[in-house]
Parts: sequence; C-alpha cells; structure tokens
Amino acid sequence: MDEALNDAVAAGDTGAREEETPRAVEEEPVRRLEIWLPILIVVVDQLTKAIVRATLPLQTSVTMIPGFVDFTHVRNTGAAFGILNYAEFPFKTVVIAVIATAALIGVGMYAASLAHHQLVARIGLALIIGGAAGNLLDRIAAGSVVDFVDVYWRSYHFWAFNVADSAITVGVAIMILDMLGVDRSARGPREAPGGPAEPGRRASASDSLEPEPERMRRRERPGVGPRPQ
Repeated sequence: MDEALNDAVAAGDTGAREEETPRAVEEEPVRRLEIWLPILIVVVDQLTKAIVRATLPLQTSVTMIPGFVDFTHVRNTGAAFGILNYAEFPFKTVVIAVIATAALIGVGMYAASLAHHQLVARIGLALIIGGAAGNLLDRIAAGSVVDFVDVYWRSYHFWAFNVADSAITVGVAIMILDMLGVDRSARGPREAPGGPAEPGRRASASDSLEPEPERMRRRERPGVGPRPQ
C-alpha cells in the first residue's frame, strides 16, 4: 500500500514538472520567398540580356511600341539607370562592384531579420536582392551592364534599363508602401491589453479593466427595510 502511494506521488510530481516546463519554441518556417524570388529575377534578367546580346548589335534599336518603347542595346558602366555612366575615375568598375556587393550583403542581412508575417517588406527586399544580384553578375563578368529598354516620348528619353533595374524599382516602391503602413493596415485589430480570451471560457467581471463600483456590489436584502432613526 505504501509503495503504491509513493509511486502515485512520484508520478504526480513528474507530471507537474512537465507542465511547468515551457514548450519548445516553434522553428520559424523556411524563408522560401527570399530564396526563390531573387533566383527567378536573376534567371529572367540574365536570359533577356543574353537574347539582346545575341540578336541585337550594340547601339542598334528595334521598335516595340512606336513612339513609346524601343529595345536598344547599350552598355552601362555606372549604377542603375545609367547613373555615373559617363563619369570616369580610377578603378571605376571595381569600386562600383564593391559598393554593390556591400549593399547586397546589407539588404540580405536586413531581409533575414524580418519576421515571417512581414510579407510586404519581404517581397520588396527579395525583388531588390534579385535585381542587385543580376546587375552585379554583369559587372563581375563583363565590367558593364546590358540595358535595352528605351522608354521615350517625342524627344525625351528615360534612362535605358533592364529587368534587374525594374525589380529594384518595384522593390523600393513596395518598401515605401510598407513604411506607410500597408502591411499593418491589412492585419486585424490589435489585441486588447489583457490578451485574447481563452477558447471555451466565459467572460467574467474580473476580466474588466476597471473595478466594479462599490455601490453596485451593495444590494439591499429583500424583506429588510431601512434602519430606524
């Protein structure tokens, strides 16, 4: 009898300890978005550039939308959208490649620090990473970037760009929308300070943030009149 009682007490202590032990933190889902979206951008970017190199000689154009869009094969030795293309300084290609690599690493580290539910920011950063990586491959392999999309109106021409530049632009626009609160407004209302109610549990007066007034707790007993003066 005593041995059975001791076993029951030991089992109860073990169960209590297991209940007190906090549950293991669930691992965050794999960041597939930050992996596959940049890879897709790089593949499409490099494929379109290879087609332009093979079919369109340098400095020649093909009209796609008359009066609005041409495909023009140009080489950009500067940054995105032709920035610093005409500026010349020592080790220009190396300097721009190093800066682009450092920026790509910084953006990647910031993207890795985002929470899994921050979908808008994650998409924007994934587009920026893919575009930056696509142009960086060109700078490392050839010392220049192939640009071919020429948007213009009459005599006014926008800077020639490519798929990687477009991905960077869209990614920056998405990040601006995220900073304006698009991601937060898409979520539900914030939880009350007391936290969500437990499922299957009825609300009680003790859950209220403000205590019940004292006069509401005093109830006159039936059949008992006021005290005589």
